[in-house]
Amino acid sequence: MQIGVVYPQIELRGDPTAVGRIGRAVEELGFDHLLAYDHVVGAVHAGRTPRLTGPYAEDDPFHDPLVMFAYLAGITERIGLATGILILPQRQTVLVARQAADVDLLSGGRLRLGVGVGWNHVEYEALGQDFHTRGARQEEQIGLLRRLFTEPVVDFSGHFDRVDRAALVPKPSRPVPIWLGGSGEAAFERAARLADGFIFVGGGIDHTLHAWDRLRERVRGSGRRVEDFGADYVVRVDGSVSDLAAEIDAWRDAGGTHVSVVTMGLGLGSVEGHLDFLASVADSAGLHPVTP
Repeated sequence: MQIGVVYPQIELRGDPTAVGRIGRAVEELGFDHLLAYDHVVGAVHAGRTPRLTGPYAEDDPFHDPLVMFAYLAGITERIGLATGILILPQRQTVLVARQAADVDLLSGGRLRLGVGVGWNHVEYEALGQDFHTRGARQEEQIGLLRRLFTEPVVDFSGHFDRVDRAALVPKPSRPVPIWLGGSGEAAFERAARLADGFIFVGGGIDHTLHAWDRLRERVRGSGRRVEDFGADYVVRVDGSVSDLAAEIDAWRDAGGTHVSVVTMGLGLGSVEGHLDFLASVADSAGLHPVTP
């Protein structure tokens, strides 16, 4: 099972120097990947109808994951780079294909493209996209992305996109793996049919193990092999490092393929604080440091 880290964007306050320091250190500590969340803009919550239900507001910082990964591709050699998740329906499909292909090429095939539908209707409006059709649009986008990654020329007419005999060149070195994130049966059903894996965020280990059981049944019901389907548990540290290690072991025993450790929310206000904690996680998990 691969063990990675979620980039702690909130507490690092958009510090551009932190990106390289965290990226290099995660690789040197022996972790397998770095996962990044995605929001283009944050919105004021007060006085909204309908209200915003998500956790982030106008003062929460985010780097664009694909831009950040293009930078990290040049200063790291081994770690995977995972979006977890990129809010796909608020973005132009063909542009995402171009950016993802370039990150994958520049990193030597290290991108895992996790996508989802999001919750911020203000962000959708700011980007000129329809919040209410986001599920249907994402489903169409995934099929189009796969065609753009692999076919010499694409001729596509859908409900949301039109590609008139055009090509993505250069293409990625392999079809970029597309994972889904989210919660609920609609997300599971879509992932079972269309995705290469699923990113579970929130709810703790018991909730996630139950959700993983439900999703595996859907994967089998879609005529696919569970062994070919990935599962990433984004684990928040609520106790000691030993408690975290126990959760990682339980996820491994359940057939999880990836785990991504969140260090936000622990009061670690500096790069050094996050890296010291991650060093203890790496030691507890038996990771092998890599000499730069």
